[in-house]
Amino acid sequence: MDDGGLVEEIRQTIADLPSYGYRRVWGLLRRERERQNAAPVNAKRVYRVMRVHGLLLQRRTMPARPERRHDGKVAVPKSNQRWCSDGFEFRCENGEPLRVTFALDCCDREAMSWVATTGGHSGDVVRDVMLAAVENRFGDALEPPSEIEWLSDNGSGYIAEKTREFALQIGLKPVTTPVSSPQSNGMAESFVKTMKRDYIAFMPKPDAATAVRNLAIAFEHYNERHPHSALNYRSPREFRRNTHSSTIV
Repeated sequence: MDDGGLVEEIRQTIADLPSYGYRRVWGLLRRERERQNAAPVNAKRVYRVMRVHGLLLQRRTMPARPERRHDGKVAVPKSNQRWCSDGFEFRCENGEPLRVTFALDCCDREAMSWVATTGGHSGDVVRDVMLAAVENRFGDALEPPSEIEWLSDNGSGYIAEKTREFALQIGLKPVTTPVSSPQSNGMAESFVKTMKRDYIAFMPKPDAATAVRNLAIAFEHYNERHPHSALNYRSPREFRRNTHSSTIV
């Protein structure tokens, strides 16, 4: 079987996404071929071709992690049942710090809203993220049809009384992880790793203003195109569209 065409497809796919392994590459190729009504490609063939042509990611030896308590499962079977929120930060090339707060759906993994600031993860920022997430999903209604759990750690911006009151006003039920168990919000932790590994590590960030513009591109790419293993290597919005189509048939 001639793999020349497939090799070129793979090279083009990973040109701007060098941190993608073969399964995410396969997910992107599958989407493009579905769009073109072309014959699908098998994931095992993608792995074989990438191995033969030296395109696989280099394995890194990871140090053993100490066991941490993990209470309950974060993922839920349907969208808009539980959202999680957390934050991360990085420095721009000029030394400016940028701190990002985000909200993620615990079923479809869409990053529904985010705020980046050179300040801290304050209560005002958290409330902005909350409101933007509700607006993203429910528009002018400004309130979900049923209560949604809002899972976060015990940061001051999240546990502030004003934040908790605001959450209840817009249909969110604040739930915090145990202080000794940050892994209980493992979905948010995984998202942070994805953003840092696949986007922030490669995007231009000479200063905060440029970094924020490129973060907007990164969040949009993650939502629309990033294949997620828990979603059968569909992107969050692709998964949502497919789920919606199957429920109305």
